[in-house]
Amino acid sequence: MGYRWEITREAVRQGVVGIVRTADAASAVTAARAVLDAGLKSVEVPLTNAGALVAIEELSAAYPDATIGAGTVLDESSATAAIRAGARFLVSPSLHTEVLRTAHRYGVAALPGTGSVTEIVRALEEGADAVKVFPASALGPQWIKDVRAALPQAPLVPTGGIAPEDVPRWLDAGAVACGIGSALTRGSAEDIRARVAALVRESS
Repeated sequence: MGYRWEITREAVRQGVVGIVRTADAASAVTAARAVLDAGLKSVEVPLTNAGALVAIEELSAAYPDATIGAGTVLDESSATAAIRAGARFLVSPSLHTEVLRTAHRYGVAALPGTGSVTEIVRALEEGADAVKVFPASALGPQWIKDVRAALPQAPLVPTGGIAPEDVPRWLDAGAVACGIGSALTRGSAEDIRARVAALVRESS
């Protein structure tokens, strides 16, 4: 599995985390396979999907060199279940210390969600491996740039409402990666592969 810092590095290495938000395990696996086969190696499956744990387990087994994570992790029991299914990083829309503690107990990375400078600082104090900024569309790249000026040590991952073509602006503002959901994974498997392939080429 690797150390937490290695997992975090791999999760953000390409500048994009693909978020596969679908209704069931089968559709999540199909969309994630398209993303992974196109060259993006970091994928999050939110637990809002009732079949997320099955999808995470299948994807982790099929793509051992990829970094598969769980999203919308809100409590300790969900965190433990996701880790047992094979998730290597846990993402939350808000800050839950029990999720951070559980992730670190088992050696996986935790990316809690924040929406203010105060929350970012608290997340860092609680040991966040990286910090999700959500919803990014309500804040904008300039906000990230301003925060990074005051907190250059904060590894920020803006998520929510980001289009693939906007990723360079967010990275230039100081984000370590962007979380992209439906803007990346909508449409057929062929559409997803083409979109991801273009994004991976641009970020490489």
